[in-house]
Amino acid sequence: MPEGDEAPVYHSESHSNTGKWILIALAIAYVAGSLYFLFDQRGKLDKITQDQSANQKQIAELTKRMQSAEADSETLAQQLGMTKKDLVARAEEMQRQQRASVAKLAEEQKKEISAVAGEVGSVKTDVGGVKTDLGVTKASLEETKAQLQRTIGDLGVQSGLIATTRGDLELLKHRGDRQYYEFTLLKGAQPQAFSTVALQLKKTDPKKGKYTLNVTADDRTIEKKDKSASEPVQFYTGRDHMLYEMVVWTVDKNKITGYLSTPKNAPIPVTATQQ
Repeated sequence: MPEGDEAPVYHSESHSNTGKWILIALAIAYVAGSLYFLFDQRGKLDKITQDQSANQKQIAELTKRMQSAEADSETLAQQLGMTKKDLVARAEEMQRQQRASVAKLAEEQKKEISAVAGEVGSVKTDVGGVKTDLGVTKASLEETKAQLQRTIGDLGVQSGLIATTRGDLELLKHRGDRQYYEFTLLKGAQPQAFSTVALQLKKTDPKKGKYTLNVTADDRTIEKKDKSASEPVQFYTGRDHMLYEMVVWTVDKNKITGYLSTPKNAPIPVTATQQ
């Protein structure tokens, strides 16, 4: 070897020692795991053995109780002067009687429930009758509503619903859409005030069903001439130009009857005679 050069160093022995320690550690871990597994299995085996012993004790206890019960039944039979067979028959008879009593009670309860159901059914029938009456009343009301109609007034304006009878007028009042004033005007009488207007009958023609009257509103008088019964007579009044309507039901020799209809928000003076 030339002078000045260093000899190489070999570590084969160090690597050999490290491998041995790894093998020893793995062996120890394997042994420890095996011992733990064995102890765990031994514990489970002991528990199974204990459970079997407990079950055997329970079986023995149940056997003992059954034998004791059988002996008690024989003793009871002897005390009652009966054989074991007779005692069993007596027990079965008592059970049969008990079942019969339960069945009888159930039958009585069933009858009572049927009676109550019959009373409820009667009440339902009465309610059904009331519903039928209500249905008839509703149908009558719908028929009355159908009789109400809209038409064109004498000013060429579509009118509200027109009542041709007092019954129709009551229906309109319940609707609450407008205010209604029923009237009877006599020929030759002074003007009669309704709401913010006054009405005065001037002439009637019962044969033709026509009449003439004066309407006073806003300090001026308007003549409504030769108007017919059931015809909507219309006029405007007030600063808001509200539409008033009048319908006459009957035209007699010296009088007419009917009603005046005003908007809901029309003023109502203290002197007004609202029907």
